[in-house]
Amino acid sequence: MNLQERDKKVIWHPYTQMKGALPQLPIVKGDGVYLIDEQGKRYIDAVSSWWVNIHGHANARIAAKVSAQLLQLEHVIFAGFTHEPAVLLAEQLLPLLPGKQEKVFYSDNGSTAVEVALKMTFQYWSNQGNTSRKKVLAFKDAYHGDTFGAMSVSGRSIFTDAFNDLLFDVEFIDLPCKENIENLQSIICSLQSELACFIFEPLILGAGGMQMYEAVYLDKLIEVCQENQILCIADEVMTGFGRTGTYFACEQLNSKPDLFCLSKGLTGGTMPLGVTTCNEKIFEAFLSDDKLKTLYHGHSFTANPVACAASLASLAILLEPQTLANIKRIETQHSLFRDKIAGHSKVKTIRQTGTIIAIEWQTGESTSYLSTLRDKLYTYFLSKGIVLRPLGNIIYILPPYIITNEELAYIYSTISRALDDI
Repeated sequence: MNLQERDKKVIWHPYTQMKGALPQLPIVKGDGVYLIDEQGKRYIDAVSSWWVNIHGHANARIAAKVSAQLLQLEHVIFAGFTHEPAVLLAEQLLPLLPGKQEKVFYSDNGSTAVEVALKMTFQYWSNQGNTSRKKVLAFKDAYHGDTFGAMSVSGRSIFTDAFNDLLFDVEFIDLPCKENIENLQSIICSLQSELACFIFEPLILGAGGMQMYEAVYLDKLIEVCQENQILCIADEVMTGFGRTGTYFACEQLNSKPDLFCLSKGLTGGTMPLGVTTCNEKIFEAFLSDDKLKTLYHGHSFTANPVACAASLASLAILLEPQTLANIKRIETQHSLFRDKIAGHSKVKTIRQTGTIIAIEWQTGESTSYLSTLRDKLYTYFLSKGIVLRPLGNIIYILPPYIITNEELAYIYSTISRALDDI
């Protein structure tokens, strides 16, 4: 029995209707931008394995730090104890974040980083005796994760349909633009006494279809929120660590959020780790002789030393001049490709921010995650040795930063052929 057959007998895969599912591709090795299957076929990982792998697979520098840490300390409870990798990572990460972020709270993935941020903001108000601010402001097509709090603040979609009656109250607004910004500001002002926080994916809504919007209008929303004492949470789980052309998307804003949620590229794609950071104002609201004002949150693997060691190695690579040069190079190559195919009859829209480029296929139907075109595109690119995971009829490239211009050119040319073939 081969690996595919064994898998089918025992595994339930994420985001997959298992009845009639396409066979799962067995991968035995990673090498830079490539994934290698059982037969030795190489696939360019053009989506960084769900946006996490920023430095390439099996990175030797990260692996060496992980190996050394495993022999030093693999884990220790993080309530009442601490360790060097956790403290050092916080010391190095906080100064990189826009604004004055003061404290790091560790978790294990993006969704739980969001849960922590939401609990911090709700309890921030509760600790001060304010019981009226219980509502969250979020974007209609947002995606913040699959745990219940994260689902609640995500746009209602096929991801949440089965659970909608169980989710808490959220005020959803459109993405800001020139035409609606004044109306959105008015909505915020009218709800001022009810809103605990505003959570947003800065510049790009990832799973919501790689929708992109301008920093200037997000700035205006944050400004009016902060004028009305509404706390602001930047979900940079996807956009963090260079994806938008700057280390963090919020560097492109004038206004700075109160909290950040980070994960995905944090460990270079090596293993799970989540981070929620906050400013001093948030932290001080929990300092009290009253034990009931404690943030009672955590999990068994909080601040795992091995994951922190991987993050330190990944961060060191990210901050090297060559990595930033690679980010700018990818941005330039994407831009040239965008201009080249923008007028194609099958391209409904094409948009780009930093190292992320998204192409919406013209299908004659509304854009949908359930588009029948999705599987055709997925299998087409796999047959050409490229891993692209379409969001319905939207394909996107979000590659590791070590990808070469030649490898990008192959992806671009294959997309151009697909526009003609499919």
